[in-house]
Amino acid sequence: MQRYDYLIVGAGMVAANAVAGIREHDRDGSIGILGEEPNGPVTRPALSKKLWTDPEFTYDKIWMAPEADDDNTTLHLDARVTQIDRDAKTVTLETGDRVGYGKLLLATGGAPVRLDIPESERVRYFRTVADYDYLRELAGHGLHIVVVGGSYIGTELAAALIQNDCRVTLVYPEAVLAGSMLPPSLADRFHQTYLDHGVNLLGGRKVKSGSESHGKVTLELDDGNQLVADAVAFGLGVAPCIELAENAGLEIDGGIVVDERLTTADAAIFAAGDVATYPDRILGRWHAEHVDNANQMGSTVGHIMAGSDETYDHTPYFYSTVFDIAWKAVGTLDSHLDIIEDADADGDSGVYYYLEAGRVKGVLLLNLDADKLDDARAVLADTSTQDETTLIGRISRD
Repeated sequence: MQRYDYLIVGAGMVAANAVAGIREHDRDGSIGILGEEPNGPVTRPALSKKLWTDPEFTYDKIWMAPEADDDNTTLHLDARVTQIDRDAKTVTLETGDRVGYGKLLLATGGAPVRLDIPESERVRYFRTVADYDYLRELAGHGLHIVVVGGSYIGTELAAALIQNDCRVTLVYPEAVLAGSMLPPSLADRFHQTYLDHGVNLLGGRKVKSGSESHGKVTLELDDGNQLVADAVAFGLGVAPCIELAENAGLEIDGGIVVDERLTTADAAIFAAGDVATYPDRILGRWHAEHVDNANQMGSTVGHIMAGSDETYDHTPYFYSTVFDIAWKAVGTLDSHLDIIEDADADGDSGVYYYLEAGRVKGVLLLNLDADKLDDARAVLADTSTQDETTLIGRISRD
């Protein structure tokens, strides 16, 4: 039986950052990474963004290799973990093999939300490099691709595909694209931008079922209509992969519950990234499924596992970039909250504050630099009552 001082379940961005974090404090301890996918960690956001729209961001730049030039770090591919034995400090693989650990990091991430439509070459629940590779092969031939879902992935994929010579239909449940999240004025602009670029928008619709025949996919919508496409990409969001932790008796609350040191109820087991629910110093108990959290939390949990006495005190941001609209945000984006807008007259840039009972719960920065994010965090940390008089001009738009 193999045994590692540090064993990481999940081979994503958290794992790569955790290895780097461990190595800052422990150069020699053995590290094992167990990944379900056939490749190692990649910069996953590029799969729906830069690889499609930035010609200078080439395919070779997505790969992260935490085991490279490190004889004491081993990456195991196609290695699915089915069980944790906390008493024996081992995990069991689908093959029946066991692997021992001194400290265990659960970085299992999230899995795409799926419908009762089987995945195939022409039906992709977009998440992996293989999904990107397949859609990239289709792009550039004027084929009709249906994207289902108004989430980050869904909207980014629709924008990417329409800019790469595809005919694109986007199916989503809201009347206005991103209307449940963005302020009404910004959602209207967001919606119109897709129309202006030629995306066929089918709002207020859901997919009920689907079938494949003669190289085509037919989707049945909830209004009784059908859509026929060359391929379908689902972007319905992700759900944290908590089964391992739950079956091992660890506490679950929307994710694996950890403390400020990213430790579970078992002192030898840590969790980080999409799968973790942690105590954010500003936002309270929080769950974040975005790259900033994966990078920062991965690095911090590596430090802690290797002996650092630090805590995770970073409040992560999230972002999306489509066409000429680039936004970054911290906190809660819910268009049902009270929203105060501090935007340019033409709406090309601005700050949007989401309030509940006078308390700022979220801040969205439209087409502004990342150096404004700390200002946004400061607003969120301010527990005093806010209104237009205290917020307009508080974060500079210069």
